[in-house]
Amino acid sequence: MSQAPAPETRPTVLVVDDEEDLRDIMRRMLERRGFSTLIAGDSQQAIAVCREHPGAIDILVTDLGLPGVSGGELSQAATELRPDMSVVYISGLPKEIAVADGLIGEDALLVKKPFSRDVLVDALRSVLGERSGT
Repeated sequence: MSQAPAPETRPTVLVVDDEEDLRDIMRRMLERRGFSTLIAGDSQQAIAVCREHPGAIDILVTDLGLPGVSGGELSQAATELRPDMSVVYISGLPKEIAVADGLIGEDALLVKKPFSRDVLVDALRSVLGERSGT
């Protein structure tokens, strides 16, 4: 039986989605898979977390369709505050459309809704692996 990593070694993920139920589901699924999570319901809350959270935030997971500001715009502002933070987008839009509409860049990682826990966790582990060079 595998044990969850100690809190100080758990990657921290900031989950941003305006749908409270989805935010809560993602938080619980990630915590069960060894991640520490922070949550925000909109871009203002997310920026406040980026400014105020005392520890590292390894990955921002943001919905592309946030009210008022796109997930792409949020990620630009958030990564200015936290340059080492990686970004994973979630959206009902296919990646090709999101790229064509200028919402995200070609090299962005987008997980299409609906997604399984394993698909999201694999995307996050892939990002963490790239960062550590593995």
